[in-house]
Amino acid sequence: MTIHPAIAPGNIAVITGGANGIGLAAARRLAGMGLRVVVADRDREQLALARGALGEGHLAIETDVADPASVAALAAEVAVLGPVSVLMNNAGVGRGGDVLAPRAAWDRVLGVNLLGVLNGVQQFVPAMVEGDAPGLVINTGSKQGITQPPGDTAYNVSKAGVKALTEGLAHTLREKTGGRVTAHLLIPGFTYTGMIARHLPQQPPSAWTPDQVVDSMLEGIARGSFYLWCLDNETTREVDNKRVLWNALDIVEDRPALSRWHPDWKDAFASFLAE
Repeated sequence: MTIHPAIAPGNIAVITGGANGIGLAAARRLAGMGLRVVVADRDREQLALARGALGEGHLAIETDVADPASVAALAAEVAVLGPVSVLMNNAGVGRGGDVLAPRAAWDRVLGVNLLGVLNGVQQFVPAMVEGDAPGLVINTGSKQGITQPPGDTAYNVSKAGVKALTEGLAHTLREKTGGRVTAHLLIPGFTYTGMIARHLPQQPPSAWTPDQVVDSMLEGIARGSFYLWCLDNETTREVDNKRVLWNALDIVEDRPALSRWHPDWKDAFASFLAE
């Protein structure tokens, strides 16, 4: 089965946040399909492990995606190898905090999660557009960027920004390349990654593995989906859809912000979910 014309033996794939979790799972999968993979991450120890896991012919480059100069250096190093066919902007951090959290926490989360994606797009995508080969861009978002659960507003804002950025990128690429280069938004469910493992030493039964996310991601790309929606072992797609719809109806029906968590709307949301 052809997943995407850009996923072909010998082509180059660049994956940020590629030293562990979903990024490493994607790197292994693409390497297994014959692509030459470049993983970029700022964790030297994890990078060394990733380099060993991928084997000969693949690269691991220390990169801080929040630093435009660092991403520019990554792009320059990769350019020596040849044109990039697959770009996966996957690097991410969490725990930025609520609106009133310290500004430094916000800067860290927005710098990596949102501006890191923008840095990757601006360094690699222009060459994809200017070339004549198929291209694939995958940006990692989050369900939290869509349903906006209270608690970590900085993270929610960063991932909502990735959603808007990727939607705009998909439109631009459609206009400029006629579908030769495509962009997709990866939306994982609860996934047991290194970021989660720092707080939960053992994988919860409700979580998917990174490999399951990559399976779902590739299936979605093969279908031609833009929104690469992933499940987990706890929440069904029907429940996910209702949560998304409820949030949209907050605007349409002029309800309080985040009414799903509002005490006056708790019962109404429960009834909506049960329909």
